[in-house]
Amino acid sequence: MHEKLRFGVYLPPFGPFGDPNVLVELAVRAEAAGWDGVFLWDHVVSATMPIADPWTTLAAIAQATETLLLGPAVTPLARRRPWTVARHASTVSRLSRGRLVVGTGVGVDESGDFSGFGEPADLATRASMLTEGLGLMRAMWGGEAIEHAGPHYRVNLPATEPEPYRIPVWMASSTDHPRVIRRAAGCDGIFPNPEDHELTPEDVAGIRRALRRAGLPAGRPYDIAVRGNASPAWEEDKDVDLAGLAEAGATWWLESLIHFDPLELSMRVVDAGPPRG
Repeated sequence: MHEKLRFGVYLPPFGPFGDPNVLVELAVRAEAAGWDGVFLWDHVVSATMPIADPWTTLAAIAQATETLLLGPAVTPLARRRPWTVARHASTVSRLSRGRLVVGTGVGVDESGDFSGFGEPADLATRASMLTEGLGLMRAMWGGEAIEHAGPHYRVNLPATEPEPYRIPVWMASSTDHPRVIRRAAGCDGIFPNPEDHELTPEDVAGIRRALRRAGLPAGRPYDIAVRGNASPAWEEDKDVDLAGLAEAGATWWLESLIHFDPLELSMRVVDAGPPRG
């Protein structure tokens, strides 16, 4: 029914999911149940402990699965050195034989992920660091020689071999500001993640139009990932127009397992498989 959609599980690696062994088990069960991907949040501070590092966990998931696409959704480049993220991504991409998608964005500071460690927390600085860091990360993946002196980073690297697998990038977006859309249009996909509502088919169609205006070529493969809850395994009824979202241009549905109490319910949602209709 939703042939245009692929289905992923979207997990916060803290609280009941803070045990990396649980996350690996969930990924293995998701693959067995027919899900197409597993994506992990990236935070270092949470009111609900314990908390697992997403990149270390993704490496373990890569080894334990065979077909799942996987990645962070999202890893803030302003909080992680771009060259470190480039090496993390390279490692997980090789371990998974090309199944990595890097979701990135400016990040948020609501739990103190930036300010709690003396990192720049203002949005303008985080956005500038993201743009600069993304260019450096891509250059490293491409094996380019780098002589860079920018407002935030200085990098000097000789040319190397490029990555054996292409590493796509999804850009997170909490708003439809033209600068955000332009940044996303230069990536391989967008993860629109507004704080105040779940996306409708009309929202997705508007995002696609905005991406076209920002320069995204009409024939270029491009992902739009939408998060929410649509599984019939939830205890309450879910009424999500998956067919309408796919028709509007969505390519991924990310089943959000933030309603993780009890953990057994999330396990049931994963085991039930994607809500393909």
